Amino acid sequence: MPMTFASLQLNKMVLSALPDQLTTPTDIQRLAIPAVIKGKDVLALAHTGSGKTYAFGLPMLHKVDAGQSTLQSLVLVPTRELASQVTASLLDVASQLGIRVAMLCGGVAPEAQKAELELGAQIVVATPGRLLDFLNKGYVSLKSLQILAFDEADRLLEMGFWPDVQKIISFAPAARQTLLFSATLPETLDQAAMGLMDNPDRVAASKQNSVVEEIHEQLYLVNKGSKPQALIALLQQNDWPQVLVFVSEKSAADSLAKRLNKKGIDVAALHGDKEQSEREQILANFKAQQTRVLITTDLLSRGIHVDALPVVINADLPDNAPVYVHRVGRTARAGMNGLAISLVCHGETVALNAIRKLTGRPMETTGLEGFLVTDKPADSTVGGERKRAPRDKKANRRSQAKRSIKQFKPKRNHS
Repeated sequence: MPMTFASLQLNKMVLSALPDQLTTPTDIQRLAIPAVIKGKDVLALAHTGSGKTYAFGLPMLHKVDAGQSTLQSLVLVPTRELASQVTASLLDVASQLGIRVAMLCGGVAPEAQKAELELGAQIVVATPGRLLDFLNKGYVSLKSLQILAFDEADRLLEMGFWPDVQKIISFAPAARQTLLFSATLPETLDQAAMGLMDNPDRVAASKQNSVVEEIHEQLYLVNKGSKPQALIALLQQNDWPQVLVFVSEKSAADSLAKRLNKKGIDVAALHGDKEQSEREQILANFKAQQTRVLITTDLLSRGIHVDALPVVINADLPDNAPVYVHRVGRTARAGMNGLAISLVCHGETVALNAIRKLTGRPMETTGLEGFLVTDKPADSTVGGERKRAPRDKKANRRSQAKRSIKQFKPKRNHS
């Protein structure tokens, strides 16, 4: 007999407000919900698409006192897109319970978010930068905080966010419940994670840093300069209804989208340099299947759910190995099958080996028909010295021939 949400100690109010599609708890929900309800700190590891939001969100709603208009639970997330998605999921249940959920993130007028807080939100979903700004200005208080949850916790523990996270924690009561949820947690971050919690329950619905078994991985070895043509060929040869393409830089997302558009491929680009309203519209169009191909940076590598997304393509491999697990986890969600394709060049050997080591998967590369590999491996040497490929020599001579520094285009920051 399948387990039910009623068996997880959730109160009748929450059970009666569950969305219709929530019938049987996922593994991470079954493992985490009772521990959170008991008041334990929890470190939870589960594949993306496994139901982590409700694994911390349902017990959070269970414990909220709707009669008190103070902020009682806080969810920290690394991106605006994830903040929006988590808020929407919580509101599906909270709105029926008289519980207010507010979202704090950049790209939205602070005045509107301040007004929302003043209505008395009991749960806040926030990105670190905007929340810290509001804390410093006294717009929000964490004095009554009971539960602090980190969604995509490993990203929030990295140096880009860690200083802000530490400052936020200084505003929170020491006597609180802390929940860390993630699909990956490198050993280097384990100490920081454990330092945030008090004798936590560690629950895992999947092997740490692993890739979902339902994902079929295909890696093609191609020349670095051939990647755009290889991507176009794959898109033209296959009738995939939707494809999410990851690149490493914002400028690459725009330039690649232009090349695909010239070939008549329905495409859009999404990255952090775009206005928030435009970002939201582009993502909404893709989720509604109004756009076939979406090219993005790692802005969308974490947490974002697209129904039945069949294919993810890495036009560039990420330098950070755990990011690969998050990227490919956009497909094969909720037990469905998915395809993850990576276009790999010799210059990405170090990144590929790091991903192999993290995931424990062989990840062998194969050739792509019509794309002969002529680039040389990065470690090819002659007489003990590194040999530069002929193509690189030509590029160097072209660079030396530049007459003005203005002819050099500055390298764009990563997303």
